[in-house]
Amino acid sequence: MPGALTVLDISEYYGETSGGVRTYLSEKSRYVAARPPLGQVLVVPGADDSVRKAGSVRHYTVRGPVIPGQAPYRVMYGARSVARIVAEERPDLIELGSAYLVPWIARPAARRSGIPLVWFYHGNLPRIIAPALGAAPAPGRWLAAAAARYVAAIGRRVERTLVATDFVRADLERFGVERVTRVPLGVDADTFHPTRRERGAATRRHFGLDDGPLALYTGRFTTEKQLDVAIAGWRRLRHRDATLLLLGTGPLEGRLGRLADGSRVRLLPFQHDRERLADLYAAADLYLAPGPAETFGLSAHEAMASGTPVLSVDSGGVAEQVHRSGAGAVYPRGDAATLAEAADALLDADLAALGARARAFIEAHHRWDTAFDRIFAIYREVAAR
Repeated sequence: MPGALTVLDISEYYGETSGGVRTYLSEKSRYVAARPPLGQVLVVPGADDSVRKAGSVRHYTVRGPVIPGQAPYRVMYGARSVARIVAEERPDLIELGSAYLVPWIARPAARRSGIPLVWFYHGNLPRIIAPALGAAPAPGRWLAAAAARYVAAIGRRVERTLVATDFVRADLERFGVERVTRVPLGVDADTFHPTRRERGAATRRHFGLDDGPLALYTGRFTTEKQLDVAIAGWRRLRHRDATLLLLGTGPLEGRLGRLADGSRVRLLPFQHDRERLADLYAAADLYLAPGPAETFGLSAHEAMASGTPVLSVDSGGVAEQVHRSGAGAVYPRGDAATLAEAADALLDADLAALGARARAFIEAHHRWDTAFDRIFAIYREVAAR
């Protein structure tokens, strides 16, 4: 077994109702806890300064204010606190998990201690600003170009940049980022499992859903997710009894609620209970991934692990995985009419066969242990330099 190695994870993409990055960091904690030679120090912003220690995993919260309009995300202040944590913990490597203040807070502390930096590129900032990049209107195009230069500046200051899909790797290389490595992420394939489909009717009753066709989206209610296109498309479906369930929270919750009125679209709050969430994935007939800037799309992969096919916009990390798996369909970005046609076609298809294909793809390529085996091998390579 390889020797001891401790990674310090620091990220602003972490909150009580946040999704993919929090799950990634939590799964890493489980992986580390089961392998005593390894250690993890997690540093995230929160309402108060605090520390929790459990064996080889230490969780520090550094007090920071909520980002306006982006709750529950908080600003990572506290450069002195971070420097003190780094000096006390002396990790072998620091992984940056967000692109705002974190790189500029962590880098001086890392340099003083001679600790290498890696960056997991979880959020595609230029694509969030302008999903079409070069085809965007001038103001968005200029902002996206500035964001790309900013991303490249961070990339020059780390030893390695990790990405989960080829879509994102191509973007970073276009931006001028070097030393980019693709590492597909994982899924909790035991919790998210097709056997839960057996209690699908009971799950639907619990959430007040009927027995008609059901599509599910889980995640943040933000502009870059293009949920307005999803709702507009749902109004056009030939399957008039089909329901689209939007599960989550975010700054657009009120607006989406108004758009959904009378359109067979329902909103439900973020689900903290992962067992209930897993039941919902399995009770759905298809999963909808409308965000064109996804770097991986963990929720879509959880749906696939549950045996649920995916309908994705044709841009981003989820579309790449739909093509790889053959377990769903894609529609052109911003095209509500074609979204409706694709959803109708999927609902008419052999959903059980597509779901089985989705599950087989996850089992073959997206287990967390396999993902972290690769990630820690990269950590060792970087730390040994």
